[in-house]
Amino acid sequence: MNSLTTTYLAAGKWHDFWAGNLGEWLRTKGLHIVLVIAAAIVATRLIRWIASMIARRLDTGHELVRSESAKHRAAVASVISSVAIAILYVVVSVDVFDQLGLPIGSLVAPAAVLGAALGFGAQRIVQDLLSGFFIITEKQYGFGDLVALAVTGSSAEAQGTVEDVTLRVTKLRTSDGEVFTIPNGQIVKALNLSKDWARAVVDIPVPASADLNKVNDVLHEVAAAATTDARLDQLLLDEPSLMGVESIKLDTVNLRMVARTLPGKQFEVGRMLRSMVLRSLRQAGIASPAKPTTVEAVASSS
Repeated sequence: MNSLTTTYLAAGKWHDFWAGNLGEWLRTKGLHIVLVIAAAIVATRLIRWIASMIARRLDTGHELVRSESAKHRAAVASVISSVAIAILYVVVSVDVFDQLGLPIGSLVAPAAVLGAALGFGAQRIVQDLLSGFFIITEKQYGFGDLVALAVTGSSAEAQGTVEDVTLRVTKLRTSDGEVFTIPNGQIVKALNLSKDWARAVVDIPVPASADLNKVNDVLHEVAAAATTDARLDQLLLDEPSLMGVESIKLDTVNLRMVARTLPGKQFEVGRMLRSMVLRSLRQAGIASPAKPTTVEAVASSS
């Protein structure tokens, strides 16, 4: 003990001794800890603000759909921000432990043993992180993509619009507004319905007694009119094609029309084409069978 400490103890001034040391600690190390934690909070908010600014900047374009590069940049920005925040927290924690006088060096060996033990129990987390890394680097899907994911342990696919992609989870919002949170390691198959371009497939049933030549003429007129329609013209990549007779049943004949569309717009285009086809067939005096027109949507990549 130094002379000051001895003097305090000899005089019996325990209260003054602890008060003096506590005040000195608060003015030095305590203040340092408070400033470091405050700086970490500010830096975290700054990182998240920058990430949100990047996301909004990518959404300010005048295009109907995001480009593949924009989707990928948004996913990468989200991952970088989360990793940066995690690293920031680790650095701040180490500095705080050092200011508190905890022996960081002596904790290395126990931490290694604990890490090895946790590694066996955290295999799924590691699998999620590795799967998320390859999803992002391979550009399997990104923000705004319409995807159908086959998940381990579930017979039904999770289908919806990608709202968030991190190294660990993927979040999808369904057409009903529900949100799926799926660990990346449990995704066994990813079907991207909005990558590069998509295809609307419209199956049109007509009575077997109908004049197919007349039906084909009507459908060709519909295909030509679709390219001049104010709504469809922005969604179609080329003029819809008539594939001819797809199948023959007892009292109906199914014809098929296909159209290449912008990514994720195949369902909207299919609904519009179906409406145009039904209206044109009725105007031409061609009766529709009892079975309603069905629309399928198939996504393709270039």
